[in-house]
Amino acid sequence: MYIALISIIIFICVLLVLVVLAQNPKGGGLSSQFGGSTSQLMGVKRTGDLLEKLTWGFAIALVILTLATHMVGNTGDSGVRSVNEERARQSQLPAAPAGALPGVTEDTTAAIPDAGDIPAMIDTAQ
Repeated sequence: MYIALISIIIFICVLLVLVVLAQNPKGGGLSSQFGGSTSQLMGVKRTGDLLEKLTWGFAIALVILTLATHMVGNTGDSGVRSVNEERARQSQLPAAPAGALPGVTEDTTAAIPDAGDIPAMIDTAQ
């Protein structure tokens, strides 16, 4: 069922792209290809309305089918729902060693080298 919904979504996406590309943002679009003033006589002026209705219909169908895939894909178990969540759980840091308890005081400060331990800078620009 899930695969069928995904294939229908892909088909609707292709149709939506084709319908949107057939429209002209200036209002001409497919109806202007049939000849300006004669298009009003022959009823081709309605092509813009049809393309607009198809755009809205495909967009609404796309949203509904996307939500349907979420409902079908949700099996109700408490398992991991995404690959990213699975990887995040697997890449968690390992537990602290048994000897490292919160009450134990260890010196964890970084050692700052003395001035004599720092090598002299060499000028390589010459």
